[in-house]
Parts: sequence; structure tokens; C-alpha cells
Amino acid sequence: MNVIAQVSRLLVGSLFIFSGLIKINDPVGTSIKLEEYFEVFAVDFAPFFASLAPLALFLSVLLSVMEVVLGVAVLIKYRMRTTAWILLLLIVFFTFLTFYSAYFNKVTDCGCFGDAIKLTPWQSFIKDIILLVLTGIIFAYRKRYVQQLAFKTADLTIALLTLLNIGVAIYAIRHLPYIDFRAYKVGANLPTLMQPSEALRYKYIMTKDGQEQEFTTYPTEQGYEFKEMVLLNPEAQPKITDYSVWNNDGDFTQQTFEGNKLLVIMYDVTKANTSFLDEIIALTNQLPENIDPIILTASGEQPYENFRHNYQLAAPYYFADATVLKTMIRANPGIILLQDGTVIDKWHFRDVPTAAQVEKLINSRVADNN
Repeated sequence: MNVIAQVSRLLVGSLFIFSGLIKINDPVGTSIKLEEYFEVFAVDFAPFFASLAPLALFLSVLLSVMEVVLGVAVLIKYRMRTTAWILLLLIVFFTFLTFYSAYFNKVTDCGCFGDAIKLTPWQSFIKDIILLVLTGIIFAYRKRYVQQLAFKTADLTIALLTLLNIGVAIYAIRHLPYIDFRAYKVGANLPTLMQPSEALRYKYIMTKDGQEQEFTTYPTEQGYEFKEMVLLNPEAQPKITDYSVWNNDGDFTQQTFEGNKLLVIMYDVTKANTSFLDEIIALTNQLPENIDPIILTASGEQPYENFRHNYQLAAPYYFADATVLKTMIRANPGIILLQDGTVIDKWHFRDVPTAAQVEKLINSRVADNN
């Protein structure tokens, strides 16, 4: 068989498996990205897309598992006449999404590889065009691929693989992602990540007498007209640019980096799971004096005040951006332990630690630093 057809099959299958596994690692993150698309489509195409938002998590798992299963199916040449059709329809759909995002600058990150690999909208579109060409080759040769496994064996393999990946995704939803690719992962020092890794360098594109000229320092001579400023070392930009904590008395961002802080994050109290809230409240009440509990929420003051009184939450609370809080931890509520701005550990609301466990983590880090 044509070598190109075999290479296309291997490349597409491997990429689909990789992309799907990245998403299965963090189904909640993928659902957040789907919600962004639904919001855009509800405005640009039809209002009914807004009604899909509650299904975002289900669709996240469905699409992620489908990617992995399709990738494996392509690699083992499983029922290729059917698989090639599904593959082609899916990649056409993805190509439309990435083109729309890039051309109209609607969703600046397609989430193709979760938080593991960030692509610009146009990079995502180019990637999908390449995949579309490779998938077209697979589709053209779909009748010539010969399945190696017996049909019953192959059917069982695909069925078991589907169930396994659904189980992996559900576990990640009910706890936290297996691998945290975000800037707020355990071990990250947030104040450091809020600073550029080196001095940012720019070039200035100016025009004079109809001619463009470039400068590394802004020209002070008369006659130059500014056209564009280009960052020369974008890799040095801060990894965290939008972390901010405040209340009616002002900004308290820096205070969250001082000493030991236990952050209880509830980006939206109306959607917060309260099944384990008693354990969280008990934890905040039992902490030693050298660990300060803080509630961070994106809910308005009155909704949070009502929530606080209903559940007798005594810990001080502050406000932060909802997107930032969702990025910090994939749980509502979720818990993050900070020491001098460094993330010591993170917990889903189903995995609330004891005060003794939290204190042990702090003491261990203190001992390691001495």
C-alpha cells in the first residue's frame, strides 16, 4: 500500500491519542473552553448554543474519549470505512472552529492540547489544515486498509478502551487533573511567575518620509511617526498576569504571599458543591495560628454574604477574577496551601485534608529550608 497512506495513518492516530489524553487529564478545563465557544456561537449564530453550556462537561468527556478511541482505531485499522468517515467529519468540524477563532479573533486559545501546549489561533488552524490533508489521504485509502485483529477481538478492545478512558476522565473530574500543566501547579512560586524572567526587549517601527525604520530604543528625533511596537523576547513575559485579590478596602494581592495561607476557592457560590463544606469549615477552624485561612470568590458581595451566613463561614474573604480562580484549581470549592507565595499542595473538595496534615506539610517545608 502507498507509504503516504500508512504514514498519514500513524501520524493522525498518534496525534489524536496525544490530544485526547491531554484533554482527559483535565476534562473540566476542556469544558471551560467549550463554554467559551458556546458563548461566542450564541451571539454570532443562534441563541440556542447558550443552552449547551450545562452539557459542556459531558461533551468534554465525550469528545476527549472519542479522540483517543479514534486514534487507536486508526492505528489498528479498526473498521476503517466507518472510522475514516467519523475522523473526517470530526477534523472538518475542528478546522471550522479554529478558522473561525483565528479569522474573527473570537477564542484566543482553542484548547487543542489543553494547557500542555499553547497554540495561537492561526497555529491551531494551520495544524488542523495539515491534519485535514492527512485525514483526506486516510479517507481516500479507507477501503484498502486491512484490519489485523479479528472483529470480535477488535470490538472488545475498542469497547474496553472506551470504558477505561471514561473512567480516567471521571476520576479527574471528581478529584484533580493527574498532571497540572498550569502556572499554579504545586511547587510554583506565584510572585516569581508574575514577573518577567528577564528584561523585556522591544523594537519600535517608525515611519519618516514614507519609509519604515526600526529602532531598539524609542527615537527622540523630530519627524518620526509611531507605527508599531514589537516584543522581541515574548518567552520572557510573566506566566501569570491576572492574579489579583481585593475587597472594599483595597488590594490584598501581596498579603496572600506573606506567610502561610490556606486558600479556599469558590469561584461561584451558587454553583459550589456543598456536600463537603462541613469538612472545609472544620479545617479552617482547626488550623494552627501560623496558617491563615482565606476565602477567594468571584461571586458578588451580597451573594457571598448570604452564602457565608447560611453555612457559618468565619474565615475572611476576598474577591478575585472567576477565570483566574478556575485556572488555579479545577474544583468549586477547592483548596490551595501557600507558603510565602509558593504552592505547597492542592486539594479537591472530595479530598479535604486534616489540619494536622496541612500543618505537617508546612513544618516539613520549613525544615527543608533550614
